[in-house]
Amino acid sequence: MSTVPLVPRQVLFGNPERIGPRISPDGTRMGWIAPDAGVLNVWVGQVGAPLEAATAVTADRDRGIRSFFWAHDNRHLLYVQDVGGDEDWHLFGVDLETGATRDLTPFDGVQARVEESDKHFPDTILVGLNRDNPELHDVYRLDLPSGELVKVVENPGFIGFLVDADFKVRAGVAPLPDGGMVVMVRDTVQDEWRPLLQYGQDDSLTTEPVAFTQDGTALWVISSVGANAGRLVRLDIATGATTVIAEDPQYDVAGVRLHPDTREPQAVTFVKERTTYQILDPAVEADFAALAAVDPGDLSLVGQDDADGTWLAAYVNDDGPVRYYVYRRGSKEATFLFEHQPALAQYQLAKMEPFAYQARDGLTIHGYLTFPPGEAREALPTVLNVHGGPWARDGWGFDSQAQWLANRGYLCVQVNFRGSTGYGKDFVNAGDKEWGAKMHDDLLDAVDWVVDHGHADRSRVAIYGGSYGGYAALAGAAFTPDVFACAVDIVGPSNLKTLIESIPPYWAPMIAQFHTRVGNPETEEAFMWERSPLSKAGDIRIPLLIAQGANDPRVKQAEAEQIVAALVEKGIDHEYMLFPDEGHGFAKPENRLRFFAAAERFLAKHLGGRFEE
Repeated sequence: MSTVPLVPRQVLFGNPERIGPRISPDGTRMGWIAPDAGVLNVWVGQVGAPLEAATAVTADRDRGIRSFFWAHDNRHLLYVQDVGGDEDWHLFGVDLETGATRDLTPFDGVQARVEESDKHFPDTILVGLNRDNPELHDVYRLDLPSGELVKVVENPGFIGFLVDADFKVRAGVAPLPDGGMVVMVRDTVQDEWRPLLQYGQDDSLTTEPVAFTQDGTALWVISSVGANAGRLVRLDIATGATTVIAEDPQYDVAGVRLHPDTREPQAVTFVKERTTYQILDPAVEADFAALAAVDPGDLSLVGQDDADGTWLAAYVNDDGPVRYYVYRRGSKEATFLFEHQPALAQYQLAKMEPFAYQARDGLTIHGYLTFPPGEAREALPTVLNVHGGPWARDGWGFDSQAQWLANRGYLCVQVNFRGSTGYGKDFVNAGDKEWGAKMHDDLLDAVDWVVDHGHADRSRVAIYGGSYGGYAALAGAAFTPDVFACAVDIVGPSNLKTLIESIPPYWAPMIAQFHTRVGNPETEEAFMWERSPLSKAGDIRIPLLIAQGANDPRVKQAEAEQIVAALVEKGIDHEYMLFPDEGHGFAKPENRLRFFAAAERFLAKHLGGRFEE
């Protein structure tokens, strides 16, 4: 048994000490999220002053605030909050001069989305609200001083909008019945919408408009049209001509930094084994070079003041906390701010190591291995930790669940199976209609790889995950129970037909994506039943731990109840945890800690790892 000290679950899954700094538009103040009375709230202090001199400016006493931003008036902070995980987000504003907090979108059953804020229009925010039609978000102009909301765009069927430099809504993305998309534009707000770029489903997950150019005559677009991977291109609005700005043959552009005034691209990111930058503007080359020398972790820029003279930088390392710095462009100097969880430095953490293998059909699959520190890498109990989405991916860096598993003595295996994003359209489209089939085979092939290399004990492998990862855990238990010793499902669907029939109304415009990538309940009912773990519940022979949020709008409680009822009927060993005040995942630290204690005990019982009493 390992002599490496146990990292307490409270350190891994409790509230961070501080996280998410944001600098004020004038560069004099800083806000961040930290606990107040045990609940995450927003704190504000002076830049350069001791952190302890800051004060909490919000007073949430329930779910905690997970993100916020400064309005460009330098007076208001804004954040969204829901009730019990229902994802009917309300937009709240905090007036830092009066201390008052207002619900700026006080409408029951309505979801608010922030569409745009702009330093040149400091008193105004553009907000999307599905107030008139639950399926579509219209765009409203919110006047911060008065709180007045005025509808400026009646949604004609778009799933997203773009705003030009004059703060006018002039582009949108409309889904097509075949799963494709069309970028719609208008030359002025008085003109009719017209199609600019139409593309099929094969490009729909690797193509999206980013922003208008400063003069409004072109769009910056991440586009895989005519290529495998999403490239940054300039798309002329009058002619439709495209100019490639940055590209990689295998990896999609993951992010674009635009100059805040000229709107010209300065840098793009690619998430490969680790995050890399391609610098496009010589004016920031020295800044990125200086930032690269500050910390060995992967850099991300998390904000700047309106003058663009002060940046906030975050560095993610695999074996330590996230570190935040204030960077002054004039002096090229970075000043340390804080770590998200300093207590992690007291413990021996594990490295996250990229690996790759060939799937049974020859496709190259990438992923990450996290080994227990201080132990031989032989015949280890192993947890296959499957990411959600599935149109997402795992990346390198600090991962509390990977650290938890490795610290308890397990090899943590994370796989970017086909259907994961970031690797180009051929790879993501290889997952179409492959839930429970080739996507699952990729996971099984990862198990074979770590067993064949001697790292894993084949008799002690668990499958674990949330959302799509929860589906994968249920599929592992139902379809391939001989491969796994146990399974942990967090908010995972058990029946693909009922999953798609019960999606939130604001996902309805995207239904063709579900039909073409997962299945159509109306025309492919038998196929979808075959791919549903519920259909093979009688074949489950391994213990299951199932956790569900009662208010989950994406994977409804019925998805858990169906499989639990089947397990009860057949007398199959299982534990079921229902959280009445959670949605799609566990936002409240007491619920996270309760779940991870149960999961840790469950894994220790069935795989033999360590357990914190």
